[in-house]
Amino acid sequence: MGTERVVREMLGATTLIASITAAIIMVRWGWKMMKWLWLNPKRLERVLIEQGFQANPYKFWVGDLKEIVKMHEEAKSMPMKSLSHDLSPRFFSFVLHILHKHGKNSFMWFGPTPSLILTSPEQIKDVFNKNYDYRKSHLNPLSKYVAPGLAKLDGDKWAKHRKIISPAFNLDKLKTMTQTLFQCCNDMIREWDKKLSSSNGTCEVDVWPSLMSMTQDVICRAAFRSSYEEGKQIFHLLTEQSELVMNHLQRYHTPFWSFVHGKDLRRIKEIDRMVGDLVKGIIKKKEKALKEGEAMKNDVLSILLESNHKEIEKRGNKKNVGLSMKDIIDECKFFYFGGQATTSSLLAWAIMLLSKYTDWQTRAREEVFQVFGDQEPNFDRLSHLKIVTMILYEVLRLYPPVTWQERSTEKDMKLGDILVPGGVQIFIPILMLHQDQEIWGSDAKEFKPERFSEGISKAGKGNSVAYIPFGWGPRICVGQNFALLEAKMALSLILQNFWFELSPAYSHAPFIRMTLQPQHGVHVILHKL
Repeated sequence: MGTERVVREMLGATTLIASITAAIIMVRWGWKMMKWLWLNPKRLERVLIEQGFQANPYKFWVGDLKEIVKMHEEAKSMPMKSLSHDLSPRFFSFVLHILHKHGKNSFMWFGPTPSLILTSPEQIKDVFNKNYDYRKSHLNPLSKYVAPGLAKLDGDKWAKHRKIISPAFNLDKLKTMTQTLFQCCNDMIREWDKKLSSSNGTCEVDVWPSLMSMTQDVICRAAFRSSYEEGKQIFHLLTEQSELVMNHLQRYHTPFWSFVHGKDLRRIKEIDRMVGDLVKGIIKKKEKALKEGEAMKNDVLSILLESNHKEIEKRGNKKNVGLSMKDIIDECKFFYFGGQATTSSLLAWAIMLLSKYTDWQTRAREEVFQVFGDQEPNFDRLSHLKIVTMILYEVLRLYPPVTWQERSTEKDMKLGDILVPGGVQIFIPILMLHQDQEIWGSDAKEFKPERFSEGISKAGKGNSVAYIPFGWGPRICVGQNFALLEAKMALSLILQNFWFELSPAYSHAPFIRMTLQPQHGVHVILHKL
């Protein structure tokens, strides 16, 4: 009996301890959740309001998310008016609503996180310049699946990656890739020629699929020295993944999202693993070929691996020196999708706009023939294309690949006269900035390449931060010269071979799938010159 009583007392004590432990854990968890979902948002709200900022009152957990998703879906479902370039109501309907309701000093709520809406170029310049203080926002874990590698990194790790990657995109290296760009673009031209030859020199074509295939081929050959067929599976998977991510990006912080949409989340993670394995195989083959002296060294991956090897040799084979295999895989993923999506979107909108504004198409074609004649475009002469460059700049102003950027800070920061409390997000509406009439004039929403006749620095009232299609400051896109070189090459070849007009079948419906893309393609009527 004594033994049984001791056992019962021990079990009782154990149960009591377990109950107390569980209660402590629940209290700590509850306190943590209360701070995250109520106390901290209300504190930040008070600090911002005291400085003259206005917003909708904070709603527990969801903030403005319900209204953001609802207004975005409504705006997206409405057809565009003819060929309007005023895209802000389509993508920033809630932002415009907040600015109209509360004025320029406004913020909105992404769940329990307040987000300052910055429209002042000077404030934006300050944020971009202080890239160690204002870091990439990681509030939404889904974003890492569409922007891995350099795009998601911060601080010293970002600086290390940038240093190792940069040699792959300097002008001397890009020059060695020009022939590859020409071959890929010329393959697309030959395909269009075949369609025209079977239809008496004129036919209707949706150029969007061709541009995607061509830019994918460029990435495979110029970045990895592999064939399009080898990379096709990777592109297919990344496209599926980006669609899933973009469908849920704004909904992520709604309560119990991961339970309701668990199937999509599992598929996103599965694709990430599959792409990682495929890319790792390409990297291993490249390393083996380089080691055995069987590979050329003028593609992005080879230059990256060589730069990484030099960094490791220079600093010694120590921990955290150079890029790990996972780091290289992440960078390659971003090359694959980011590099392809940016240039294909730029070319698609350029062809659409030149199909509508045929006077600019004629001027661009005359310049191309003046610079190259019937000869193959080359690296040195591409820089002489002033009118083509003006057109591409204006396309990027009206249809930037990335329509907004986000930053956040973990500590209190001064932004001009403003105190930005740690934990506040910064929202930079690039598209709205590019079409701000106070900066660009009353014709800000019109296609007028002549505004760039004296270069970017003189456009937009000379405000360099008013034009940021590739970002600005230390974190400006490392691949922007590659994208513009490819776009100039492709557009020059297209203008040398065809003239084109917009088809009645064209439906103007820009949408965002990582970059700003034509939802229903770009239907044009091609004519052989």
